[in-house]
Amino acid sequence: MAKKLPPLPFEAALAELEHLVGQLEQGEPTLDEALQRFEQGVALVRSCQAALRQAEQKVEQLLEQNGEPVILPFSAAAG
Repeated sequence: MAKKLPPLPFEAALAELEHLVGQLEQGEPTLDEALQRFEQGVALVRSCQAALRQAEQKVEQLLEQNGEPVILPFSAAAG
């Protein structure tokens, strides 16, 4: 069983995922290598999804007023 490494920062995980996808799209790795890269890719996707969920929760907390969510139109949120 592989050792669990600490999660990469979101940007690093995304860059590594893009690199793995590029390798798989080229079709050069053996089946075993492709499966290993696919497994790494799945772990990276999960890591990215967790980071995005955490960011979304933080944004929701920051937008909450008096325990109620504040809904802002996109144009008002950007300005």
